[in-house]
Parts: sequence; C-alpha cells; structure tokens
Amino acid sequence: MLETSRVWWALLGTLTTGCALLAPAPESPPPAPPAAVAAVPPGPRVDTAAEEAKALLAQAETDVQRARAKRALWLKAWEDLVAARQAVAAKDNARASLHARRASELAQLGLEQLAYPAVR
Repeated sequence: MLETSRVWWALLGTLTTGCALLAPAPESPPPAPPAAVAAVPPGPRVDTAAEEAKALLAQAETDVQRARAKRALWLKAWEDLVAARQAVAAKDNARASLHARRASELAQLGLEQLAYPAVR
C-alpha cells in the first residue's frame, strides 16, 4: 500500500509539472505609449571633456602653487602646467587633461620630496 501511494504521488507530480509547462504563458500588457520627451532648448551645450580639462587644470594650478610656496616645485611640473594652459586655450581637451594630470602629479611628488633628508 505504501509503495502504491508513492507511485501515485510521483505520477501526480509529473502530471502537474507537465501541465504547468504546457500551459500558455500569460500575455504581457501592451507596451506603454512613448512618453513625451521635453524638448531641450537650443542653448550652449555642455562639453564634458572641456569641463573635465578645465577642472584638472584648476587642480594643477592649485598643486603647483602649493609646491611653489614650499619651494618644492619641479621645472617639469611648471612646463606641463604651461602646456596644459595652452592646450585649454587651443581647445585640445585630451592634451590639456594629460598635461594637467602630469603637472599635478609632479607637484605632489615635489612636495613629498620635502619629507626626505637632504643629501650631504
């Protein structure tokens, strides 16, 4: 009797699983009509690359001034800052970002160099 009930339960489970797989999928609701997009007024477009280059240049200016105040400014940092300024003026954002990052990094290294003892 116990063996027969197990068979029935297995058969019932198989049938319900099969029926569930063969049942038609519920229909999805129709797609919503496209939302009206507000028209962007024709104004000055924000160029993210230019904004990033200007922000990096401002950071480089600050870092170079701090290094200069501590008398730890490297010549290469100054040259990269000047090159970054020229690139921003020429609207070459990629070159401006590159030179500004390098100027900032070299100014930071100049400041870190102050922590080391002077050579005899």
